[in-house]
Amino acid sequence: MEQCWEPGEPGEPGEPGWARPGGALGARGLLALAVASGAAAWATWAVLLMPGFRRVPLRLQVPYQPSSPRQVANALALLRGRAGKTVDLGSGDGRLVLEAYRQGLRPALGYELNPWLLCLAKYRAWRAGYHGNVSFLKEDLWKVNLSDCHNVIVFLAPSVKPPLATKLLAELPDDARVVAGRFPFPSWTPSSTLGQGLEQVWAYDMKEVRREAQGRAQESQV
Repeated sequence: MEQCWEPGEPGEPGEPGWARPGGALGARGLLALAVASGAAAWATWAVLLMPGFRRVPLRLQVPYQPSSPRQVANALALLRGRAGKTVDLGSGDGRLVLEAYRQGLRPALGYELNPWLLCLAKYRAWRAGYHGNVSFLKEDLWKVNLSDCHNVIVFLAPSVKPPLATKLLAELPDDARVVAGRFPFPSWTPSSTLGQGLEQVWAYDMKEVRREAQGRAQESQV
């Protein structure tokens, strides 16, 4: 599975021909800007994001969105002092895995389908001097076995949380901890949380999650 371009200033040489004095855009300028923005967005999707999604059902696809430095710091704070294998499901450019290794969570690895993001993650690992110490695998997170994982990082969209919760409950050991970023697991009660708004993260201890799930199951049978 942790997060360049600088436009020119208006009025400088090379200013687009559709820009009017004072920075206002005419109708043609707005149309050109919209077309250019749409083309750029499509190109980014086609080149960077689409390749990793072709084998994944539409409802389980998760667009890449890099984690902010604060999100990374909060997630790793909730795993501080823990031991065991640490994985990031949908590791993107690898920033969460690299920070986990930096903080002593080892072994650390990420699962990511997108080949472009995998290359970027491996380059970041090489640049940080961690080549050979962390792993980034081109694997479908829905197909990997997580039974030996003790720390799981999940920065994924709300739509995948319910089916992922089922998988984690079935596979993770009792002493595992799951840290979710951006969106919580809707049916789980967190053991702890850190941050506010988009920077908020939630920690779930699997032993407590299972106990709660068993309690609900018993209540439904009464």
